[in-house]
Amino acid sequence: MTKSKLTSSERREQILNELKQTVEPKTGKELSELYSVSRQVIVGDVALLKAQNEPIMSTSQGYIYMSQQEETPRYERTIACCHNKEQTEEELNVLVDHGVYVKDVIVDHPIYGEFKAVLHISNRVDVKKFKAQIDQSNAALLSELTGGVHLHTIAANEEALLDQAEQALRDQGFIVED
Repeated sequence: MTKSKLTSSERREQILNELKQTVEPKTGKELSELYSVSRQVIVGDVALLKAQNEPIMSTSQGYIYMSQQEETPRYERTIACCHNKEQTEEELNVLVDHGVYVKDVIVDHPIYGEFKAVLHISNRVDVKKFKAQIDQSNAALLSELTGGVHLHTIAANEEALLDQAEQALRDQGFIVED
């Protein structure tokens, strides 16, 4: 069904409904094809929705509507890592293989300050998608701005899973030690 005859406000309402009805991220490209507009129009629509305090999160996999539902309590921890671009997939697989959810990546740039990007990675499928995006875009990782040093906020339903994942990263030499 083509939605090209919608006004911009109707389109934003439809985008919001689309994001609310799905748990999988929707890319700007998918939404632009669905509504027969450019990806840049979608970026602008999402920016306007965010400005109206809609809890839409931009992730590396696309846009997600963050519902207000109660989530299972999780333990969270921030870990400091260091590795090169080629080791990114290995690092993320170690984390998800230990039942850990990777919320984000954070770097502290010496001039611009903190940069944070939502990753939303919880399994090997997510890791493969993220790696494919890196390969297709040939974009630099945030950690490349800081010589490979970066932080991850990780979460799990059990603190022991965080401990095990962190130890596995330490064993691989990915953890920045004091």
